[in-house]
Amino acid sequence: MNVDGGVGWLSVEHCSMLLKPSLLSHQSNFRFSRETRIFWARNSTNSYMAPPILSLALPSDTGRVLSIQSHTVQGYVGNKSAVFPLQLLGYDVDPINSVQFSNHTGKPRYPTFKGQVLNGQELWELIEGLEGNELLFYTHLLTGYIGSESFLNTVLQVVNKLRSINPELIYVCDPVMGDEGKLYVPQELVSVYREKVVPVASMLTPNQFEAELLTGFRIQSEAQGREACRLLHAAGPSKVIITSINIDGNLLLIGSHQKEKGEPPRQFKIVIPKIPAYFTGTGDLMTALLLGWSNKYRDNLEIAAELAVSSLQALLHRTLSDYKNAGHDSQSTSLEIRLIQSQDDIRNPEVNFKAEIYS
Repeated sequence: MNVDGGVGWLSVEHCSMLLKPSLLSHQSNFRFSRETRIFWARNSTNSYMAPPILSLALPSDTGRVLSIQSHTVQGYVGNKSAVFPLQLLGYDVDPINSVQFSNHTGKPRYPTFKGQVLNGQELWELIEGLEGNELLFYTHLLTGYIGSESFLNTVLQVVNKLRSINPELIYVCDPVMGDEGKLYVPQELVSVYREKVVPVASMLTPNQFEAELLTGFRIQSEAQGREACRLLHAAGPSKVIITSINIDGNLLLIGSHQKEKGEPPRQFKIVIPKIPAYFTGTGDLMTALLLGWSNKYRDNLEIAAELAVSSLQALLHRTLSDYKNAGHDSQSTSLEIRLIQSQDDIRNPEVNFKAEIYS
């Protein structure tokens, strides 16, 4: 044991003290693997005790999220775009990076850059490590870009594992497959999403192209967008938000909440003004905002969508303004979002975009 100035590291194999069960409201005890090193603090009586995992012992009022998405060292996409906003909204977030790129720019959203890819076995080993240390209690699972069928099938195992621990787990799935008629992922992932993922999702946030892939028909009108939502409800999720639909040159968000199976869903739309620029990470950010606000307004998905859209639009306008102030042609390349500079718009958005409820 190394102790210096009242604190030190103590390997678990040399200690017998465990976290008191009373500290964990939903678990009977707490174990660490023999390889785990615990940070110990000396109390006033010069004895040593392991600090509790506060996100478990004193969870936030909003929830604890496991986010499995891509990640970039530079820029904001995937977990880099989703984790920080959720934390600003009061969530504890544990990220697992399915892919780690050096950077991200241009179209499509997920080009091949220098990076590392996590495989399904490695993902499961991380989950086993969390389970072994009794850290696997989550209120929400969030998934975004996943690049292989084997990894996606392992995510399904993760869903089952998390729900065996917390049956009330909310699974928010952004089925990232493509945009504007082009796939970003291998073709075989489409059937996995359609047949296996959609049935276990609590909330689904596809774009127009992804909704078409999942339902099997073209969406060329608001009525078809609403019908796509109803078909997805029938397959599983109670909340569906098609985040962007281009109809006759107009950009819409169409949301749908089926509170009880068999009942007609409450549906709405939000008209979104087009911005003449292409931004990276906006889909990942939008899904994170929808998760964050929909958990605060569980019975009012339209309010959650208004807050999410208003946050995102304020952030995009700030991004566009900053690029122009820097003398950059905003239409020449994709733009990295100004996430850090838009904290106030994420925490306390001014609602400038209202939902229109369909009768």
